[in-house]
Amino acid sequence: MNIAAGRSDEPHKFNLENVIDQARKLWDNTPAPVKSFPWNRALDHFVQLILDIVLTVTKYLYVPVLVVTSISELSYCAHERKLYITLLPFLAGVAIAGILKSAALESSPYLKNADVPWHLIVTGLFFTLLKLPGPYYPYWGRIFIPHLANGALFRTLWFAFLWYRRPRKSVETTLPDSVVADPEQNGL
Repeated sequence: MNIAAGRSDEPHKFNLENVIDQARKLWDNTPAPVKSFPWNRALDHFVQLILDIVLTVTKYLYVPVLVVTSISELSYCAHERKLYITLLPFLAGVAIAGILKSAALESSPYLKNADVPWHLIVTGLFFTLLKLPGPYYPYWGRIFIPHLANGALFRTLWFAFLWYRRPRKSVETTLPDSVVADPEQNGL
C-alpha cells in the first residue's frame, strides 16, 4: 500500500482519508468467501476467549499477589511504628465490601443467579486500582488506604469463594405419565 503521497523528500504525513480509501479498495478486491465469513461472530468468540483467559490467570494469581502485597504494606507500617492502627482501616474495608455486595444484590436480582459474579469482579477491580498507587499516597494515605483496600479485597475474595461453593439450581426433570410418583403405590 502506497499511503504516502508526494515527493520522497517530504516528511510522510498520516492521512486518514487515504487509509480509508485503501481499506475500501482492499475490501472490494477480497474474494466472496472472505466477505461472507461471519466476522462478527468470530470477534465475539475471540473476545470471550480472551476474557476467559484473563479471568483464569487472575483467579490463580490473585491470592498470592494479594498476600505478598499485604505483607509488604504491613512491614512498611511496622517500620513506621504504626502497625497498631492498621486494624481499623482493614475492618472498615471489610464492612465496605459487605455493603457493596448487598447493595449490588439488592439493586439487580439477576446477580443472585448469575454464572459469573460480576459485582464481585467489579468490586475487586475497584479496590485493586485503589490499592495499586499505595506507595505514592501522602504519609497517612500510605498507611490507611492500602489496608482499607486489603480488607475489602479479602472480603471480596471470601464472597467469591462462597459464590462458587453455593449450590447450583439444577434442571428438574419431569416424570412421564406412566411412572408412579409415589413409591408406596408401586404394589397397585
